[in-house]
Amino acid sequence: MSLRDLVVVTGMSGSGKGTVLKAFEDLGFFCIDNLPVPLIPKFVEGIHVSGGDVERAAFVVDIRAGEKLQNVEKLLLGLKAQDFRLFVLYLEASDEVLLRRFSETRRPHPLGVGKPLLESIRLERKRLRKIREFADATIDTSEYNVHQVKARVMKQFRAHPRKSRLDIHIVSFGYKHGAPLEADLLFDVRFLPNPYFVAGLRALSGRHPKVLKYLRSFPETIEFMRHLKEFLDYLISAYIKEGRSYLTIGIGCTGGRHRSVFIAQEIDKKIKHKNVSIRVRHRDEKK
Repeated sequence: MSLRDLVVVTGMSGSGKGTVLKAFEDLGFFCIDNLPVPLIPKFVEGIHVSGGDVERAAFVVDIRAGEKLQNVEKLLLGLKAQDFRLFVLYLEASDEVLLRRFSETRRPHPLGVGKPLLESIRLERKRLRKIREFADATIDTSEYNVHQVKARVMKQFRAHPRKSRLDIHIVSFGYKHGAPLEADLLFDVRFLPNPYFVAGLRALSGRHPKVLKYLRSFPETIEFMRHLKEFLDYLISAYIKEGRSYLTIGIGCTGGRHRSVFIAQEIDKKIKHKNVSIRVRHRDEKK
């Protein structure tokens, strides 16, 4: 057999690419860190002529590639046209988290020669913008430890990196804690009545029956869910037709405890499609 699955791991320095590559090694992938951009075609060609010894492979390419990184998008477009399944995974983290991680490890930033660390991080984020837009999935590791990052990757890629179905990850959050960086779509539900200001509801979450009853009692809630369902039904069909395999939807309210949790749960119940799987995470529900 020849190469079946090829995963390209990229993203911000300090976001956990090394941890992710170890996860792929544990899954039986042939892995290479910091593969020089000019060698990417030769790497793939070498696998094809290896006699079928390598069926699944993964490599990391990131800002360390220097100016050659500008050629990555063109190379990836060429790889997508080949017979194997290509999946581009982008790892992200907030500036604050990256600053803390570099401080803890005391490792220099690849762009950090003669520059303040925050300036290097922001410059890297700017230079990686195009490849981030090209990615099939983005994972924000800001709130994950190394074990959680590894577990998430192994769960998603244990069988195949790409499937014929669309995996939807819904994240409820509070804007006061920051929007999730990995979100492809963001919906702000702060216009809905806020249970936080209702006696007896403040300490409850958006999954509690009393909060559900309260929010469902308003016409704007019902109307919003009707429009949102129609919009998502349209988008999901378009994404599946385009061949997308992963979609992250962020639902935000002020604190992330009531309205966003409620809407995220409603989406999970109302979106029905044979080629879709949905996972829901309430990031700030307990904050």
